[in-house]
Parts: sequence; C-alpha cells; structure tokens
Amino acid sequence: MVVLATKLYVGGDARDRALDSLRSMIDNEVGDLDVTVDVGIRDDDFPSVTVDGDDAVVARNLLREEWGEITAHFESGETYVGTLEGWDEDGFVLDAGQEVRIPASELGLGQGTPEQIRKRYGLVQHMPLRFVWDEPPRLADEERDRLYDWTRGAGRVNVNSATRSEIRATVNRAGHAQDIVTVERLGLLEGSIVCREETDPPGLLASIGGYLPAELLAVVP
Repeated sequence: MVVLATKLYVGGDARDRALDSLRSMIDNEVGDLDVTVDVGIRDDDFPSVTVDGDDAVVARNLLREEWGEITAHFESGETYVGTLEGWDEDGFVLDAGQEVRIPASELGLGQGTPEQIRKRYGLVQHMPLRFVWDEPPRLADEERDRLYDWTRGAGRVNVNSATRSEIRATVNRAGHAQDIVTVERLGLLEGSIVCREETDPPGLLASIGGYLPAELLAVVP
C-alpha cells in the first residue's frame, strides 16, 4: 500500500469528483502494468492505494515518485512531502502523517514573516511541499528552487479545493482561456494557473474568484 502525499478534503459531490479524478490519474500512471488497484481515503484525508499484481513494486514506485508518500517513519537527511496545514509567526506547519513544523529560519525563501512569504509565493493551504527531515526540519532545496522560479516567470494564480480540470473549466467559463499558458497540478486539489506575459495575475484572480469556492493567491514576478 502507498499513502499519497496529497489530501482529499472537500465534501459532497466535489469529493466524489475528486476521487474519480484521482482514480483516473492513477490508472493513467499504472494502467499499462500488470496490477490491480484499490483507492481509499484515510480518516486524515490522505488517499491510500493498495496495489497487487506482478508489477506491484514498479507501480508503487511510480506512485511514490509522482505524488510523494506519507510514511510512518522519517530518516535524518531524507526528503519527504507534507501538505501545508497552517502558519504562524514561528513558521509553517505541514501534515506529513504527523505534524512537522518548519521554523521561519528554515524556510529559506527570503525576508518577511511566514504569512508574508506564504502570500508572496502563492502557497495555498493544503499545497504539498517537500521538506528535509533534520533537526530542525527545513524546506528542501528543490522546493525552494521551484518557488523562486515562480517569481521569475510571467506570474501565476494558485488555487486549492479544485481539481486541475475544474480549474481549467473555470478559466474557460470566465473567458480567460487565451490569457493563460496552462494549469499545472500541484496536488489533487491544488493547481497553479500559469499566466501569459501580458496577463495580470491579480486581475485574473479577481475575475475567476467568484466562480471558485476556494483560496486563490497570485504570484507576481
């Protein structure tokens, strides 16, 4: 079994759609292998994927590589994935199957309070983030590099509580399909709308915000 490092925290019909979307993505990743797959949701909202068959080891490794894995034990110096659950003046709190606190001094994302840093980089709640288990834990170098790259591009609008396809449909419904490059999947219910050079991220956020019952944050270069 692999517990994926992304959360399914919405309810009702949205939960059913998100679970269907997850099953479809898993099938796209491992459907050509000789495996059977069963997807469930734990009480803490992390999906658990049971994989059986001749290619089970390969399939599990593919899922770990694509989503990250929630594990019961951490080893010093190793990189893991947790979801952004909270923040305060002392740092970020990630959920990696257990609470992991990243002190403000270990974020490595420049000046400002954790709340200011969160908004600057568009870190919506529940977004998966890579960290290194150390004393104390710190954001992984590859995570810092990814976030710095976001501030050097054309701008983004990050969204939670919606699948990638739902975010795409919302952009189209709001008449902004021509204003974006793509929608990148950050997690099952977190996505990043990549703007075109001439698109104003805060303006795009204001335009689509009324269509999405979600948290939206703009990343402005």
